Amino acid sequence: MMRSRKKSARRSQGPATLISQGSQVEGKLICESDLRIDGQFQGDIESTGEVTIGELAVARSNITAKEVFIAGKVYGDVAAEERLTITRTGQMYGDVVASSLIIMEGGVLNGASRMEHQASSGDSSTASDARHLPQPEAG
Repeated sequence: MMRSRKKSARRSQGPATLISQGSQVEGKLICESDLRIDGQFQGDIESTGEVTIGELAVARSNITAKEVFIAGKVYGDVAAEERLTITRTGQMYGDVVASSLIIMEGGVLNGASRMEHQASSGDSSTASDARHLPQPEAG
């Protein structure tokens, strides 16, 4: 039940942008809503929402977004503020920077990955968790 509320709150930013199957688009795309690509796209993508690359889609793009979901093919780098998910049909050829990375069995990532957690001002759990971790000894 909480998940549906979260999704509807995200969707309220506006309708999703769609590049449908059979479409070929080239250029720089900047959007404030969610984006779904089912066709072919070449160029940079910047979104404050979620970017989804459908199973039959091919994106030759550097993608910057809150969340990225890859079920098709991406040739380029991805920077996800929160999470990158590569499904069993997803293929990514490029470097990744994300807070969370999920690669399902069968998914492909050919590139370097770096995990960076976004620090929020109201999150004190990070500091308290660090106190309970064993500290390395100088050697």
